Amino acid sequence: MTRLVDLSHAIEHGKVYYKGLPAPIICDFLSREASRSLYEDGTEFHIGRVELITNTGTYIDCPFHRYADGRDTAAVPLTRFVDIPAVVVRATTAHGRRDRAIDASWFRSHEVAGKAVLVHTGWDEHWQTDAYFEGHPFLTKDAAMWLRDAGAQLVGIDSMNIDDTSGGTRPVHSVLLRDEILIAEHLTGLEQLPDHAFTFTAVPPKLVGVGTFPVRAFASIP
Repeated sequence: MTRLVDLSHAIEHGKVYYKGLPAPIICDFLSREASRSLYEDGTEFHIGRVELITNTGTYIDCPFHRYADGRDTAAVPLTRFVDIPAVVVRATTAHGRRDRAIDASWFRSHEVAGKAVLVHTGWDEHWQTDAYFEGHPFLTKDAAMWLRDAGAQLVGIDSMNIDDTSGGTRPVHSVLLRDEILIAEHLTGLEQLPDHAFTFTAVPPKLVGVGTFPVRAFASIP
């Protein structure tokens, strides 16, 4: 039987998921109590209302996030989000990472063509703490270029951002999204996965004019 492993963070009302950006608002549009006047006795419903920025929780970036002429979440084919053969690259301190930057040398021993490459840094242990937003691991431009040239289909990371956010450039986003290599950020639970022989799924809503949106990301392990 196939085992499913959830790789997403939960989204809760009022919690900040990206420093400097507003927290989501999750509330009632129609409460159960208010709905009772609309239906027969014993029948009630809840309709919720959610207001959030598109970079909330675990999300996926499509080309439109970086490029005005790139495809948005509605234009990217569904096959690009579902059951992608995947590989985990272990770039934790326990596996020898000594600094924040994860360069191309971490990927060269892996077969990544046509695959979702999930970078396991262990940074998700800091989720919902101030430490999560500071000094996070990231990929370098040469790593992005190697992954592009090697044929990766998607690159994900369990860190605050796949790029170094200490400056104003975003070379990894620029390289990957220009070639329609999707990006998944704020993953979690990658330590639960085998190094390979599983698939990755992360599907956003079909939104026109939106380049990034929260997803329920998960792995399917045979």
